[in-house]
Amino acid sequence: MDLFEKMKDGNPKQQAAYQTINDLNIFEDLHVYHPVLCGTIPIGVDVEESDLDIIMEVHDLAQFEKKLETLYGHLSGFKLKRKKIRGREVVKANFSAGVFEMELFGQDQPVERQNAYVHMMVEHKVLEDGPALRGDVMELRKLGYKTEPAFCEVLGISDDPYEGLIRYGVKKGYLEEESNGEA
Repeated sequence: MDLFEKMKDGNPKQQAAYQTINDLNIFEDLHVYHPVLCGTIPIGVDVEESDLDIIMEVHDLAQFEKKLETLYGHLSGFKLKRKKIRGREVVKANFSAGVFEMELFGQDQPVERQNAYVHMMVEHKVLEDGPALRGDVMELRKLGYKTEPAFCEVLGISDDPYEGLIRYGVKKGYLEEESNGEA
């Protein structure tokens, strides 16, 4: 299942996001890092300020930083940051492209094991299994809820929303095993 390719024929915001990413040539220029678009826009639970999050598997962070600087350093608001999240060093680049805020995220873990991807897949399955839940999630998103807490509220998950959503996905059979990544 490729949610990115489905965006080509999706709602107007999804189509615009698809075009922006293609115009920037991100997936081709960074293909060695296995880029995947994650977040709310691919699954249609975005709000006005939702950004485009592209996660990647990166083992040489210094080389990745140089590549990002070369490719996107000229774009409005470009910022590059290296930090540790849950003991893993990561690189984040943020910038504006067209009407979108972009975040490119790299860490030394396969994208399928990174939390941004795992959360999105669980959320996507929840919406496939219960399409009527989309309205409830969107109501909370419009009230300012972040995505994972909104889903947890709708699903009645009361513990940590980020870990709780993963546990829910495992319990429902959406996931084979828990992720320990962070994106």
